[in-house]
Amino acid sequence: MDIALWIIAGLLAAAFLAGGVMKVVRPREKLAAAGFGFVEDVGTGTVKAIGALEILAGIGLVLPAAVGIAPVLVPLAAVGVVALMVGAAVVHLRRGEARSIVVNVALLALAAVVVWGRFGPYSAV
Repeated sequence: MDIALWIIAGLLAAAFLAGGVMKVVRPREKLAAAGFGFVEDVGTGTVKAIGALEILAGIGLVLPAAVGIAPVLVPLAAVGVVALMVGAAVVHLRRGEARSIVVNVALLALAAVVVWGRFGPYSAV
C-alpha cells in the first residue's frame, strides 16, 4: 500500500504542479480560452493565488517524504488538496458546470486516500 500511496501522491503532485504553473504563468484571457471559465468570475490575484496554492500542494505531496524532512507535511498537503477540490466543486456547481465536478470529486478522493494512508497505517512520520 505504501507504493500505491507514493504513486497516488506523485500523480496528484504532477497534476497540481502543472495546473498551478499554468494558472500563475498564463494570463486570464488565455486561461478562459483554454476552458477555465471560472477566471471570468474572479480577479487576477485570485487566479494567481489558486495557482500558487496548487504549486505548494504539488510540492508538499512528495518532497517532504522524499527528503525525509517533516514528512507530516505530506498528509497536510493532501488535506489542502481536499479543501481546494471542495472549493472548486462549489465554484463549478454555482457556474452550472456539473461535468467538472466529477474531476474535482475524483481528485478529492485520491487526496483523501493519501490523507488516510499517511496519517494512518502508512504514516511516514
